[in-house]
Amino acid sequence: MIAEGQTERAGAPNDRNGSIALVAIASIVVALAAMAIKFVAYWVTGSVALYSDALEGIVNVVTGVIALVAVRVSARPADRRHPFGHHKAEYFSAVFEGALIAVAAVLILHEAWNAIQSPRMLAAPLLGLSIAAVATLLNAVWAVFLIRWGGQNRSPALVADGHHVMTDVLTSVGVMAGLVLAYVTGWPLLDPLIAAAVALNILWTGWRLTSSSLSSLMDEAVPREELANLREVIKAAALGKGAIQVHDLRTRRAGSVTFIEFHLVVPGSMTVAESHAICDRIEAEIETAMQGVEVLIHVEPENEKLRRGGLDL
Repeated sequence: MIAEGQTERAGAPNDRNGSIALVAIASIVVALAAMAIKFVAYWVTGSVALYSDALEGIVNVVTGVIALVAVRVSARPADRRHPFGHHKAEYFSAVFEGALIAVAAVLILHEAWNAIQSPRMLAAPLLGLSIAAVATLLNAVWAVFLIRWGGQNRSPALVADGHHVMTDVLTSVGVMAGLVLAYVTGWPLLDPLIAAAVALNILWTGWRLTSSSLSSLMDEAVPREELANLREVIKAAALGKGAIQVHDLRTRRAGSVTFIEFHLVVPGSMTVAESHAICDRIEAEIETAMQGVEVLIHVEPENEKLRRGGLDL
């Protein structure tokens, strides 16, 4: 209970944080395995595109480590210097991963340009393709898991890591398509040209990831549909309990936690205990409808009711 008519309740289970950390560690292991397989494929074929693909595997390992650090930092409880917690650490991770995606794309473009200037036929292309396909399949399965599981558990770092791994899958598919065409047509220039095209797509993905994370760092509100549902939950919980109006409803999301605050207008004659009971009921209903929320309610007397813009009860 916060003084002067404000109430707060928080909840983000520790087992969730532990699960996210375990998934982040597994992501590093998968990235190391896929990178090793890709370097074997490059060693077999001598393909510059496969070499570039393997280089991106190094970035995958680095971003996996960054994601692990981020989820560990974000799981720390609030302290004196960070009274609202450390949840936004995951967004910094996502921004950095977006930048590393761009670096990987530039590396691929550089290697593709060198190969365009000096094209060469590949050694053992079918064997190399088979080896590269194993790494691609491994990454594809893991990327889908990270995106879905990270989204369900509201972990921006793991979702960003999943999207990054998916860009690696797209890169690998493009590279393998280039190798197939180069082998069938006998035109080795296709190898670096397709690798360059995939690199441009990776640049676009990195930009989208970075811009999305920056929006979250700027305390972006929850989506419109979620906000409409929240208003309905508040109205249903407070209706008929003596409250008059809800106004100045604001939301922001930081990592796995959604912060919600609003003003609750009640009759001036209502006791503190009665208004507190209404707040408790509203908070409980919100926590049932939404996971990982912190609710802050400011109770006001009836003369603070807004003529327009409020949610009348």
